[in-house]
Amino acid sequence: MLGKILLLPVMGPINGLMWIGEQIQERTNTEFDAQENLHKQLLSLQLKFDMGEISEEEFDIQEEEILLKIQALEAEESLNKESEDGDDLEVQPLFILASEENQVYQEPSRFSEEYQDNEDLVLSP
Repeated sequence: MLGKILLLPVMGPINGLMWIGEQIQERTNTEFDAQENLHKQLLSLQLKFDMGEISEEEFDIQEEEILLKIQALEAEESLNKESEDGDDLEVQPLFILASEENQVYQEPSRFSEEYQDNEDLVLSP
């Protein structure tokens, strides 16, 4: 008991981190198993229908609900994968080829033409 009290300043943060890790692991396991659980529910529903425990109308309604949930989970997973893939943007080099460089410097400037057109304008206070 005395040892726990003395080690509390050291072990408290460590125990807190362990608890947070366990919570994260539990959450990921339930999310990962959600699709598997929906497939099990669908199989169970099929068995109930085959055994005559539920009517065809009830089966159709419940089957549609489960399939929509499965479809929503798959769509969410694909969006997560796309967003993860989108984070790895490809860096384009900003180099100008020698042939392009000559073209850039040889083009007449548009601003000098505008300035020449406005040379006769006088600004008054």
